[in-house]
Amino acid sequence: MYNKGLKAYASVGVSNQVVTADPYRVIQMLLQGALDKMAYAKGAIERKDFAAKAENLTKSVAIVNALQDALDMDVKAEVTNNLFDLYSFIIDQLTDVSVDNDITKLEETMFVLRQIKEGWDAIPVSAREEGLRMQAERQAAGA
Repeated sequence: MYNKGLKAYASVGVSNQVVTADPYRVIQMLLQGALDKMAYAKGAIERKDFAAKAENLTKSVAIVNALQDALDMDVKAEVTNNLFDLYSFIIDQLTDVSVDNDITKLEETMFVLRQIKEGWDAIPVSAREEGLRMQAERQAAGA
């Protein structure tokens, strides 16, 4: 997941922070990046700057796609499936916003992603470390 997250993050044009970030921080930066691009798209819609709207919505979709692709679907956890479905919903909503310029729909979509980010931000350090340890063990067993 970490390498997929790094590649995804690099593909959507982010800062050099990603090189030194742990997997938790990479996902945190992706979530914030998607929210930032959605906020820019909202402002562009309000200004009727449809080129900027399209650019920022496209980047938002790319980031959310990267988040979805980074999910470890081999882990048969309910949370993984729920996140996959939420990311699919967000992508669908952003596609609709791109067509109909519906700011309310965009705000609702941002709310959903903000809830995911708040949950991610609240993960205790001990749980993050345990997750990294388990991932390393799975990778070592598969190697």
